[in-house]
Amino acid sequence: MKGKIESGQLCTVVPVDEADLEKGDIVLCKVNGNEYLHLIKAIQGKRFQIGNNIGRINGWITFQSIYGKLVQVEP
Repeated sequence: MKGKIESGQLCTVVPVDEADLEKGDIVLCKVNGNEYLHLIKAIQGKRFQIGNNIGRINGWITFQSIYGKLVQVEP
């Protein structure tokens, strides 16, 4: 399956408020010391379940691990 964002594409990420995040948003987040773009798969209180676009679930993070929301991808 082809990714939503291909390697090397320029991505624009902006700061976001916790209350503005929704299931399906793509966020820049820190996981085990590395930064990744991930989909928000579910929201449970103050926790966000993140994963990829082919069904893999990576786990739960808090808002403190989210740096911003993806708003644009250049071709």
